[in-house]
Amino acid sequence: MTQFSRSRLVTVAAGSLTALVLASCSVVGSDSPDANSNESTAGATGGAEPVTITVVAHDSFSMDEEVMDAFTEETGITVEILVQEDAGTLANQLVLTEGSPLGDVVFGIDNTFASRVIDADIFDEFDSDVIAEDRDQYAITGAGSDQLVPIDFGDVCINIDHEWFADEGIAEPETLEDLTQEEYRDLLVVQNPANSSPGLAFLFATIGAFGEDGWQDYWQSLAENGVKVSNSWTDAYSVEFSGSSGEGPRPLVVSYASSPPSEVPEGAEEAPTGSMLETCFRQVEYAGILTGTEHPEAAAEVIEFFLSTDFQEAIPGEMYMYPVRSDAALPEDWEKFAAVAEEPLEVPEQSIEENREEWIKTWTEVVIG
Repeated sequence: MTQFSRSRLVTVAAGSLTALVLASCSVVGSDSPDANSNESTAGATGGAEPVTITVVAHDSFSMDEEVMDAFTEETGITVEILVQEDAGTLANQLVLTEGSPLGDVVFGIDNTFASRVIDADIFDEFDSDVIAEDRDQYAITGAGSDQLVPIDFGDVCINIDHEWFADEGIAEPETLEDLTQEEYRDLLVVQNPANSSPGLAFLFATIGAFGEDGWQDYWQSLAENGVKVSNSWTDAYSVEFSGSSGEGPRPLVVSYASSPPSEVPEGAEEAPTGSMLETCFRQVEYAGILTGTEHPEAAAEVIEFFLSTDFQEAIPGEMYMYPVRSDAALPEDWEKFAAVAEEPLEVPEQSIEENREEWIKTWTEVVIG
């Protein structure tokens, strides 16, 4: 699979809200040295009849079948993935079905929609020692930190085509403020936050940088400087961005800090694209046990499977996100070319929940008109 088919915006399953993708899953293989160390409830099924756990997930969920199969073989738990399009649709469906949950476990609620589902009171508490040392770094702040478990994360940042700037003899921008300067007129493409998860994350990045009273002026400056708005990540990155295979006209695009490795030719020691790490907003994706499940122990075991070494190390190649386990090995090209922001821009989850729709409306008025 290419990065584009794994992107956070490209559907990896048929796009019906009720489409079921059946996959068997397995926890870490027994030949791994830490296979069963604090990573599994050691057979929640207890040798009883096989159990099926339904995981309600966004449409970018993907996992190596061998990793999945091993979990089923070891535990007897079969996992069905119930696809709910993107994270926003996933959150809405979970809230709308309060009291009649769609499944047993949720995967893919991120920090831009976390408060919405936490306020709906639809999750059981989850207590586990797995990733205890890493969990606090990515945990929900405030209410919900004992319900939603961080699984992976991605930094949404401006990606830059180094080769384009070198060929044109123009100094590369380094900050958000730089993007409003005349020398970068008509060079940036972003996604509409009303339609796109990365577009929404980048809007939050600017709010984190300029505050609730200053971000509108910043976007007005971007609009006056010729920013182009696309409706999807695919259009922005694959069509408009000069550093992608589409070889578009614009050398600056909103994407992920994990995007540059996909543009590196085989054997190359330098990446032709990179990320402006001072422009990043961090998306963290969570899993949780839905209240009302008939199999709480098996549901907990599935979440611990998501935190196992095998699953975590497969995340970059399957979902193009970073694992939350600090001891999970990254692919070699990620080690070289996929930098992580040391100080990503932040907006509190509760502030996002209280203002999300109004911010999108204001953005539309300022940028689209």
